[in-house]
Amino acid sequence: MATNETNILNRLYFVAGCMFIFGLAVVFKLLSIQYINGDKYRDLAEKRTVDRIPIPANRGNVYSVNGNLLATSIPKYDVRIDALTPTQKTFEKYIKPLSDSLAKYKGKSSSYYQQALRKARANKNRYYLLARDIGYSDYIRLRNFPMLNLGAYKGGLIVEQNTKREHPMGGIAQRTIGYERIDDKGNVTRPGIDGAFGVKYLRGKNGHRLKQKIGKGQWKPIRDANEVEPQDGYDVYTTIDVNIQDIAHHALLEQLEIYEAEHGSVIVMEVKTGEIRAISNLGRTSKGNYYEKLNYAVGESHEPGSTFKLMAIMAALEDKVIDTATVINTGNGSKRFYGRTITDTRGHGKVSAARTFELSSNIGLATIVDEHYSKKPMKFIKRLDSWGLNEVLDLPIVGEGKPNIPRPGDDNWSRNALPSMAYGYNLKMTPLQTLTFYNAVANDGEMVKPHFIREVKDLDKEIETFKKEVINRQICSKETIKAAQKMLENVVIKGTGRKLYSKYFSMAGKTGTARTDYSNFEEWKKNKKYISSFAGYFPVENPKYSCIVVIHKPSAKKGIYGADVSGPVFKKIAQKIFTDTPIIDEIESLEVQNASVEKEYQNYYDVSNTYLTIMPNITGLPVMDAVALCENMGLKVTLKGTGTVKSQSIPKGQKVKKNQTIVLEVS
Repeated sequence: MATNETNILNRLYFVAGCMFIFGLAVVFKLLSIQYINGDKYRDLAEKRTVDRIPIPANRGNVYSVNGNLLATSIPKYDVRIDALTPTQKTFEKYIKPLSDSLAKYKGKSSSYYQQALRKARANKNRYYLLARDIGYSDYIRLRNFPMLNLGAYKGGLIVEQNTKREHPMGGIAQRTIGYERIDDKGNVTRPGIDGAFGVKYLRGKNGHRLKQKIGKGQWKPIRDANEVEPQDGYDVYTTIDVNIQDIAHHALLEQLEIYEAEHGSVIVMEVKTGEIRAISNLGRTSKGNYYEKLNYAVGESHEPGSTFKLMAIMAALEDKVIDTATVINTGNGSKRFYGRTITDTRGHGKVSAARTFELSSNIGLATIVDEHYSKKPMKFIKRLDSWGLNEVLDLPIVGEGKPNIPRPGDDNWSRNALPSMAYGYNLKMTPLQTLTFYNAVANDGEMVKPHFIREVKDLDKEIETFKKEVINRQICSKETIKAAQKMLENVVIKGTGRKLYSKYFSMAGKTGTARTDYSNFEEWKKNKKYISSFAGYFPVENPKYSCIVVIHKPSAKKGIYGADVSGPVFKKIAQKIFTDTPIIDEIESLEVQNASVEKEYQNYYDVSNTYLTIMPNITGLPVMDAVALCENMGLKVTLKGTGTVKSQSIPKGQKVKKNQTIVLEVS
């Protein structure tokens, strides 16, 4: 019996001891929370209910070179009401006037809004939405509605501002103008000008605002004013000309639709400065429409085809292995090179090197390059390298495609590499990289870097200016440049581009037609796909603009050749720029010819230059001419009347002195 009592007591002591130790642990934890980690837990609790929520700054505007707005941030507002904040007296006093105002604004009945607001108050809804994504004028209108005009503390008004990026020109050049987007995983996409210059200039500095968590993941602003106001980004002024951009966009779009092409791009560059005046990239959707899907002009490397023949023949001319008069045997339109046949559309026989280029003979260019460089291929490659053709242009716009010019030892090098490169195969370049070279030829050999930005401003304050950047002062000799310019001119006059010739305005350029997606040649023959292009400049005499048009995969049933598919886009752009956007600014003469006025002026001029100190006869002169003549002689004039001079106080032939007074009677 005693033993059982002892066991029970021992158990009680043990339980009591455990409870005592647990109590001590609780007391220690409380003291720890209160005095040791108190600040930490208080901050954590406050952060879970009150936090500083970032307010994104407005991105700066993007403008064209003409000052037209290309991209801007538009403030949008969500207006809500905390249905519990107003007192019962205030709520009952203003619920009907507020509902009446909402009914007029949104179209539903006043009773509908009275019922909805009462339900929100009954459900303790502190975040009831009244209007979403509205503009500034509507926001001002709503915040002046009854009850809402009492503000956040008395009326329960909640306003949240956000910004949306708008493109006033719509889809034109939207991809090039660009944007900055952040997805749910935090990945940032920054295409185009807006993306390239967003971090440094356009983004601005975010502000923040105190908000209180009110449940269900919702946050309510604590006060109307922001704690720290956001600082808007700088404005960026591009080199884009909206008139030329509009011309280029619609000319490309029309041709893509006619030829049912997959996608295409066009670039217009100012020759002397390298400023991009227009750039359009259009791709076809599954519904057959076209919009700016990707920046093909900057990012898509592809085999350029015959537009590369300019580089090939200029290399041969500069290395002096040929001249423009060198005779090339192109045969009957078919020639074998190392077991592979190269063809032309037809045979041209024996023609000059210049004519080979003008007729765009694959055989002719392959023959030139193979005969003079097959034993020393690096001589040809180094010439291309000296022009920077194997290097990116190092543009600030993200996603520039890499050129690829093979050399001995590369996987895609073989004995056929050089003949293939001569007419634009077995290598890759982007349209903009190709245009940069053509622009250098138009610019008498000076290669300038293409650029899209002219200046950055903070309102009227200049932050940074972007000047012309020269890549290569002189890519080759003046002799080679002049020869290239003449050949490009003749392509349009009497070569493959002769369909584009116009006697009203001059153009120079090169057509290009290249196979694409032909790795499986048997499959390709069943569904032939091409890239059609045209690169050049205008006018010929003093080039103002260079331009390249590249159209991918036009319908083979409708046409594939550069002169037919891409050339008309080039011509339309050149023609419209000539007619709608004059190359030289002209103004009408303000001079109006009148025989009697001319005679009077000549008499005045003769008298004023003949008599300097001897008083002439000025009777009959208009008063304005007479006064000017007398004052030029140093006389002080006193007039009597208006019209023409009837008499003069100092007679004709008398010597006059400076500051002497003459009285003129005028009728």
